[in-house]
Amino acid sequence: MRTEVAPPFSGSYDPADVTFLLKPVVMAPTSVAEKEAAIQSGRHHYSEIIAPERVPDDSYLSLYHAALARNGARLAQDVATLAAQLAARRPGRELVVVSLARAGTPIGVLLARTLRAHGHRAAHYSISIIRDRGVDRVALAHMAGRHDPRDAVFVDGWTGKGAIAGELRAALANAPFGFTPDLAVIADPAGQADIAATADDYLIASGLLNGIVSGLVSRSILNAALVGPGDFHACVTYPQYAGADLSRAFVDTIAPLAAAAIPQPVDGHGARRAALKQECEAMMRQLLAESGTRDRNRIKPGIAEATRALLRRVPERLLVRDFEDADVGHLLHLAAAHAIPVDTLGGESQYRAVAIIRSLGNDA
Repeated sequence: MRTEVAPPFSGSYDPADVTFLLKPVVMAPTSVAEKEAAIQSGRHHYSEIIAPERVPDDSYLSLYHAALARNGARLAQDVATLAAQLAARRPGRELVVVSLARAGTPIGVLLARTLRAHGHRAAHYSISIIRDRGVDRVALAHMAGRHDPRDAVFVDGWTGKGAIAGELRAALANAPFGFTPDLAVIADPAGQADIAATADDYLIASGLLNGIVSGLVSRSILNAALVGPGDFHACVTYPQYAGADLSRAFVDTIAPLAAAAIPQPVDGHGARRAALKQECEAMMRQLLAESGTRDRNRIKPGIAEATRALLRRVPERLLVRDFEDADVGHLLHLAAAHAIPVDTLGGESQYRAVAIIRSLGNDA
């Protein structure tokens, strides 16, 4: 059943922090096992269905808080560095931060706050991008009617293997609104971002959690039963988890530190991108061969992407560079809880963890 088209909203964030260009809908969740079978069999694209989300238990939440305490200052420094790079690209202009829902949303909030703290005009939207389906063109049109598309930069938290970066470039190559596919991220181990604060695959605390650190909003949904012509891509909201929501607390912790941090130069990132891409591709070829598959979507490189795989997919195994690394402690916790084998990640690359999705026999 179709629902009424909803106006832009801010989730559980302050309305000044973000405008979600998504359409809230009611949609029954699909179990993780059913979802995996539907995706791998080709019966459904991953964007057509959504897995259930729950509030993590206290032991997992303690790992989030430990990560925030351990790496919060580093994230704040990287946000300050990224904000300075964005401001330098369009001096004197309004900056339109377009975060990619939903992992990019907390980072977009932090960037917009940091830019404003330094006297820059900044708007912030969060929009849908879906692998193999592109960017939400209704959202692009909405922004183009209110801002100069040349002032926009697309923001995500990190790169995994570059699938979303490639999707962004392909989608905007044919978009009629004049946006350029400039992608800014905090961490770019894949060498796929145009602007990045670091290439290090480190643990960004918001990457441990789902909706309760992203405005009580799900990942985006593109299902023809819910999204019609003129609609934004859809999402589910989780007001029932308001008591556990950490969205505002996360940005309220990092934003003052980012506003006070001194931006650092990152002149070497552009020169390193080619090498990072080569390292990523070499690792992917090796892991695809070892897994006996041609399906790149089964390989989830990077701490954050591995986390998402363990939270909402059916992993075959987890690979970690160093079992004593505090930044992969939550992955080992999740693997133990779900009896997922853990092996050592060998080779040379920036990545500290990789998850391999279990094959159901449809990808070889």
